[in-house]
Amino acid sequence: MAKTKKPTTIDGYRSQFPGDVRAVLQDVRATIRRAAPDAEEVIGYQMPAFRQHGILVYFAAWKSHVGLYPPISGDPAIEKAVARYAGPKGNLQFPLAEPMPLALIERVVRLRVKQDTAKATAKRGKRSKATGKPGAPK
Repeated sequence: MAKTKKPTTIDGYRSQFPGDVRAVLQDVRATIRRAAPDAEEVIGYQMPAFRQHGILVYFAAWKSHVGLYPPISGDPAIEKAVARYAGPKGNLQFPLAEPMPLALIERVVRLRVKQDTAKATAKRGKRSKATGKPGAPK
């Protein structure tokens, strides 16, 4: 059995799937990009991911769903909206047999951007207090 090469880009990752799944992954990717225009595309844990200050989200195609990681918390309205998609560990599982809830994915990513920015700002603030120097400019 030939060993498949580990993907190093999101396009490389997508190329491993049939056309219909590739299209869904591209829609998810475009949705994430819209919600996080400043984020960088990376591969982590052999999955596509978007990183700003830290990882915003990972996403991956499985046999019957697209997974979105990590679990979502911090906004009760979004938590309620994603509840039907919650997997065993709280990660989201969007069935491939249903239309992809792109508007919901966009809301989730916007929340993650907000959380990531707040965490980075707090970290810079702590660093500047400890050293007496201003936080690094963005």
